[in-house]
Amino acid sequence: MKVSFIRPSLSSIFKPILFQTLPNRPVNFSKISSPPTSLKPQTPLFLKPANYRATLSDLKKWQLWAKNLATSVGTKFLDSDNGPDSALLLRELGWLIQDAVLEGPTSLSSENNPSEVVVSLRACLVDLYLLWKQRIEERRPFQYLVGCEHWRDLVLSVEEGILIPRPETELIVDFVSDVVKENEVLREGLWADLGTGSGAIAIGIGRILGSCGRAIATDLSPIAVSVASYNVQRYSLQDKVQVKQGSWFEPLKEDEGKFAGIVSNPPYIPSEDIGGLQAEVGKHEPKLALDGGATGMNDLLHLCNGIASMLRPGGFFAFETNGEKQSKFLVDYMENESKGSFFDVKVASDFAGIKRFVTGYRAT
Repeated sequence: MKVSFIRPSLSSIFKPILFQTLPNRPVNFSKISSPPTSLKPQTPLFLKPANYRATLSDLKKWQLWAKNLATSVGTKFLDSDNGPDSALLLRELGWLIQDAVLEGPTSLSSENNPSEVVVSLRACLVDLYLLWKQRIEERRPFQYLVGCEHWRDLVLSVEEGILIPRPETELIVDFVSDVVKENEVLREGLWADLGTGSGAIAIGIGRILGSCGRAIATDLSPIAVSVASYNVQRYSLQDKVQVKQGSWFEPLKEDEGKFAGIVSNPPYIPSEDIGGLQAEVGKHEPKLALDGGATGMNDLLHLCNGIASMLRPGGFFAFETNGEKQSKFLVDYMENESKGSFFDVKVASDFAGIKRFVTGYRAT
């Protein structure tokens, strides 16, 4: 797998459903509890050893079967819930071959290879049949099939129980990059990514902070903590990013008032809208990471109410929302209910122009 190869993500479902200068110090992570070690994250397919063998003829039979299954979908999923059509499924099949076959797709496309040639696989042929059947018949997300997602310039491990990171969430890292460029206090400070999931945002932030800058990633889910820790280790960021288990601010209490920045992509889908989501999302991704309560605002409001005591003066925050209605509500709430606590609170748009994010600073 090429790290630079960009795959589309399941981002379309996150269009708004409601509307269709103090001295710095290095952080002593020895005081911070380590994540649980009872859960072992799954190894992404492209990182698995090629321990399986199949004849080229048998592999081509599987490929033809998989193509026919994908083609049979047509626009059925797209028309039903904005799911993948046959064209996207066929692209996914190519990516699955790229990850599963050691020799890559060229071994299947070459006419010069005899059918009895044996090829090396990272999954047995029986499993490849099963995986593709799950993709079509159960609408299991492709990212769960291959165990990873391409995000920014990262390839992150994901599995069932982990929210698949979306392209628009990349902008949170861009916001942080912009504010730390000209501000050494923020660049060398302590940051938090709340509800980290795969650890995507925390890893992205950890790579742009200064030599003394650190990030803590928290999540209530032990699966998320395990997978995020795995991803942090893959990118050798153990000295920059610490993963802790717990609900929102609970794991951060000993550093109250010290954070240079706090960011989060919390659950924000209204409960009644979960059933109408794309099947790949609503039936497979963790409800804990999606369901934001009756209006979708439960966790967003909890975060807004908590950051004033957690951020240092001048500290930055950025939250992802479901869109314009939630973003406007949050800005009004912070300006009226938390008067004098924040400044420069504003809404930022995502790649599609949707008013997706709320950013601002703790008052000095």
